[in-house]
Amino acid sequence: MKKEKEGKSKFLKYWLSKTAVKIILVIAVLAVICAGVGSYFMTRSKTAKIGFEDIGELATQSARTTEISTLEGSRELFGVEIPFTQSKYIFSYDVEVKAGLDFTQIKWSLNDHTIKVKLPEMEILSSELDTDSFEVYLEDESIFREITLSETNEAIQELVKNAEEDAVANGLLENARANAETILTGFFASAYDLDEYEIVFTDK
Repeated sequence: MKKEKEGKSKFLKYWLSKTAVKIILVIAVLAVICAGVGSYFMTRSKTAKIGFEDIGELATQSARTTEISTLEGSRELFGVEIPFTQSKYIFSYDVEVKAGLDFTQIKWSLNDHTIKVKLPEMEILSSELDTDSFEVYLEDESIFREITLSETNEAIQELVKNAEEDAVANGLLENARANAETILTGFFASAYDLDEYEIVFTDK
């Protein structure tokens, strides 16, 4: 009986030690797998280049216009338009045109109780197309004469140019000049008593 008990005890110890080894091996394998999965999904990124520049522009007025563009095209034979080859595309975009000045070019001087300020010429600083405002009024395209991407891009460039011309024609630069004077007057008022000093704006 004693030998039988000792045999069972040795077998139990052997089985437990073998089981423990298996458990340790399983844990090690799982750890390696988890480590492998983690590295597989890891992503890396780095900044290749950053450039900063001083901007000396002061936007003092903006105008928003809605511009409509018409694109037409067809096939011709000996100068005669071929039937069923006509394509026509009418669409619109809103364009925001901003105007102002380069404030690094502003010159001013103090003479007795007069502040003389010389302003550079007002100019268009930016023209931004509002892509969310896109509207299509007519889209009639023939399979024999499709409107190309380059033609569409050219039409959009012309649309932005027209927006700038419309904004200028409706007083954009004059309003930009008036608002620039108002803004600069506020700047000078923070340093000088305008009851004692007169501000005179002139063209540079």
